[in-house]
Amino acid sequence: MRSLKTIKVIFNGVGSVLVEVKEDWNPKTAKRIMESLPLTGRAMRWGDEVYFEVGLNIEEENTRVDMEVGDVAFWPPGNAICLFFGRTPVSVSDKPRAYSPVNPFGVIVEGIDVLRRVKGGERVTVTLG
Repeated sequence: MRSLKTIKVIFNGVGSVLVEVKEDWNPKTAKRIMESLPLTGRAMRWGDEVYFEVGLNIEEENTRVDMEVGDVAFWPPGNAICLFFGRTPVSVSDKPRAYSPVNPFGVIVEGIDVLRRVKGGERVTVTLG
């Protein structure tokens, strides 16, 4: 049995989120992110999405725009990791919708409520879970 891979997204002074990495969704994206840890950035809010630039260039891979609450993805045009926890400004239902195609690579398994308290500009660190 293969062990689960997790990453921790830490929002300075707010809390942390645990993400289960789904390597089978986008193996190249997941591998690149895991190999690049730790990553740092500054949080931005866009509706019920938190995203932060991490300085990685990753090609589009099995992209989509319609997301589920708890999905975590890489946004190639913004070189950013995105965490979805509700509606975004372009949602057409109660589900999150990305601004443009993203590479989903994980699911939040712990701490999703922390995201509601994150404000733009807060320091973010991503480490192995």
